[in-house]
Amino acid sequence: MRGLMKQFVWLSLWCALLPLMLVANAQAIVLEGVGHASIHNEDLTTARAEARNAAMRDLALQFEAQVSTRDTMENGVLTESRMRLASSARARNVKVIDEHRSGNLLRVTVRGDISAGQASCGGGEAGRLKKRVAVTGFPLLYPEQARVGRLDDAGEILPQQLQQSLREAGSLQVFSASTFRLFPDLLNAPTLQQGTNQLTNVVQVAREMGVQFVVAGVIRDLGVADPAAWGTSVLDKMQRSIGAADMRRRFAVDLVVLDGFSGSPVYQQHFETAAVWNAGSGSSAGFGSEGFRKTHYGEAVAGVLGDMGQAVTDALACQPFMARITRVNGQQVTLDSGATAGLRPGDELHLYRSARYFDSLGGTPELSDSQVAVTLNNVHPDFSNGSMPRVGGQINIQRDDIAIIW
Repeated sequence: MRGLMKQFVWLSLWCALLPLMLVANAQAIVLEGVGHASIHNEDLTTARAEARNAAMRDLALQFEAQVSTRDTMENGVLTESRMRLASSARARNVKVIDEHRSGNLLRVTVRGDISAGQASCGGGEAGRLKKRVAVTGFPLLYPEQARVGRLDDAGEILPQQLQQSLREAGSLQVFSASTFRLFPDLLNAPTLQQGTNQLTNVVQVAREMGVQFVVAGVIRDLGVADPAAWGTSVLDKMQRSIGAADMRRRFAVDLVVLDGFSGSPVYQQHFETAAVWNAGSGSSAGFGSEGFRKTHYGEAVAGVLGDMGQAVTDALACQPFMARITRVNGQQVTLDSGATAGLRPGDELHLYRSARYFDSLGGTPELSDSQVAVTLNNVHPDFSNGSMPRVGGQINIQRDDIAIIW
């Protein structure tokens, strides 16, 4: 009987552990990937790196891939067809198990443990780096609405509070430009009625502040639900005291995150709330005052600001890390980003040429892959430099081109 009970216990334990073992096996599997690269001018080091990267892509695509297509039709004729192949796989313990050269073609085979990647985009190389963000002012569309409670400073205090929220999150480098007004036309902001949905002054602001993204917005509404409820007569005061007056106040803001290299928006969202404005006479003297924060309305606004900060953080988590090239000297490249962004010696950034054409000088710069990467040798707080395998003039890499980590 005792032996039967022991077998039953072992069987129960095995049944409990089996699903966990199956899940673990499903999460990570061992695969082999093959990559090829051409050898130019006997540069075996560059070819080996390119072939290894190709083998890594092969690993990821074997594990899990998604294909999306987009076709553009005009008058029944296919004018454009695009295909995007993206994988969410992550590789660990990757080793090169074979390398074979045939003429000017190099073949590399790698083996690694492949598992599903994070859906939040935070698992890539760019996820460990802190992108630079400037937060500009949030002007009021209707300044007269700020008279109740003397909230005239909302356009400057709101972005300051948003900056603090982003700094506390710790995933971005945040720069203040809360006194700068980005939009000349508040009614149509944050878009620009030129057909391209771009803001040319964004690029200038981003360049001057050395940031990758610019956060801006417009406060659309600070109005009270019933202006008559705030009268000074005895009847008005009595109605407020017994709750017979509509004392609600609205808060609505448009938020936009713009790419500093192109001026194009990468994220837009409208936020709004409403709550009772229960500030006593003289207790509120500004958007960020203690009296404001203690009102039901102030608490509701604080919640919206938290949502705005989280939205910006989530939106930028999926963006690549980009840095401007400030100097090219032979094979040496200097970038305008360094240790404060999380860059370290040995990091590899892919170099992209940035070009504008005479027929679209105001348009978004076109980036083309140079097929060359820079490996960082020295990293300082605000800049870094490294070397690339070819002379900059040979591949037309120069100042104001872009280095990217995906």
